Amino acid sequence: MTTESERSTTQTQPVEVRNNSEESRFDILVGGVSAGFSMYTHHDEGPSRQRIFYHTVIDEQFDGRGLASVLTRTALRTSVQEGYRLVAVCPYVARWLTTHRDVDDAVDRVRPAHLAAVRRAAQGSADRSSTYRP
Repeated sequence: MTTESERSTTQTQPVEVRNNSEESRFDILVGGVSAGFSMYTHHDEGPSRQRIFYHTVIDEQFDGRGLASVLTRTALRTSVQEGYRLVAVCPYVARWLTTHRDVDDAVDRVRPAHLAAVRRAAQGSADRSSTYRP
């Protein structure tokens, strides 16, 4: 799902962030071309639904445009709007959160159960890699 607020431009090409829930990731596209993604998995802890971000990638040809920040901001805000609490296992997302405080009240610290959920998700992702389509 993409909304107007999730669109911007970089070097005159439109940038779009989409929640690709089928692949458990947010995709970023520049001019309709896949430029990267941020992978997530879900974990329920008590009454809280958590979205764990564990891997973010921007293709080399799109480096230096601030796309990782656009992707992360949109992915985190969308997740909070959807009722998720946030867990940052991905080093980029964790670092981003230290300088962008607008979702602080929705961030949970990483626990062993989160790391186990990421291992399961990563294994499932590897099992699907033969059918990967950006």
